[in-house]
Amino acid sequence: MNMMKKAGVDVVNFGCRLNAYESEVMREHAQGAGLSNTIIVNTCAVTKEAERQGQQAIRKLKRDNPTATIIATGCGAQLDPAKYAGMPEVARVIGNEHKMKRESFLPENATPVLVSDIMEVRETAEHLIEGFDGRTRAFVQVQQGCDHRCTFCIIPFARGNNRSVPMGRITEEVRALVAKGFKEVVITGVDITGYGSDLPGQPTLGQMLRRLLAAVPELPRLRLSSIDPAELDDDLLSVIGDNPRVMPHIHISVQAGDDMILKRMKRRHNRADIIAFVEKIRSCRPDAVFGADIIAGFPTETDEMFANSLALIDDCGLTHMHVFPYSIRQGTPAAKMPQVNGAVIKARAAQLREKGKAAMAAYLKSRVGSTARVLMEGNFIEGRGTGHCEHYVPVNVADAAHGELMDVRIVSATDTHLVGERISA
Repeated sequence: MNMMKKAGVDVVNFGCRLNAYESEVMREHAQGAGLSNTIIVNTCAVTKEAERQGQQAIRKLKRDNPTATIIATGCGAQLDPAKYAGMPEVARVIGNEHKMKRESFLPENATPVLVSDIMEVRETAEHLIEGFDGRTRAFVQVQQGCDHRCTFCIIPFARGNNRSVPMGRITEEVRALVAKGFKEVVITGVDITGYGSDLPGQPTLGQMLRRLLAAVPELPRLRLSSIDPAELDDDLLSVIGDNPRVMPHIHISVQAGDDMILKRMKRRHNRADIIAFVEKIRSCRPDAVFGADIIAGFPTETDEMFANSLALIDDCGLTHMHVFPYSIRQGTPAAKMPQVNGAVIKARAAQLREKGKAAMAAYLKSRVGSTARVLMEGNFIEGRGTGHCEHYVPVNVADAAHGELMDVRIVSATDTHLVGERISA
């Protein structure tokens, strides 16, 4: 959960990096509409646990702020507006299409429920946001929605089908953010490798990124959010390999490491494709590090199938792990499949997380004695602060300023972060 507060409007954000971008848009809309003493909760629906956490937060926020007006929005509210409208703490429910429009927050439009059919939306609302309070990196949405129908995923029904932002608009937004002092931009969306399929000429993600980097040479760092391994083409591979401003931290939408489970998930890649994806990127960016989303306990997953997912961490050298215990989402095909026992799911998720932690600890230890370029972000205590290096690893550095991009020598490592010293000019 992340909260942003300004001018009487709090935004409590759950879920993905795209939600972080949208939360900033909503905060600006709410302020522009003159709202005050208002809390907007941007819910997530990727798992049942994510929904539960959002609803629990709403109840606590109201207890702690009894006079505040609470607006529920996001994927959870889009999928089940009646549930959120029925919560006594919630004054308004705004769906995913309407939350991106300024008029939705105007007092004269304050209907209890403002939710429409997301599958009917054909365009992505475009925004030039002023910045991200307290942050040194900015998130830029390049597309919205997803055209694929993985059997476990409810998100397309909360986000709609793929809609891409025109390249010129993306360039305009990034240029404005860099002018305000942001040194890193994160490219976000629901399925960023699906970018451009709905635009004239069907530009690919790689083509858009190349044009963006050329058009905004003053942008020091560009980072990608999750990539679908089935959609790595020559354009994207060459951008990652040829541009040092593209950060060498690649997060893969893996989901499983067993071919049968991947087939039942209706993914478009198999185990060999994942390994080949990693090898292709390492061939052009030898220093690249990889993260992955993996679901533990997908329906029908046997011990042998799970072992294939667990082994993928070593086989691909994965370090940045996002592990999700499988969660039934009503309305998805996977909900009708034979389910794995809940205790088994929990144990498998714990195994994946422990192996991921060990892989990260080993990687951090290997970095001692090397150099890194760190973007300082905050948590300044007794003269030391924390930032992230190119490989999206936390680095603790002394005598650094918020927003500074600095070269450091790594002098030590813990299991969770690095410790660096400034390299004198």
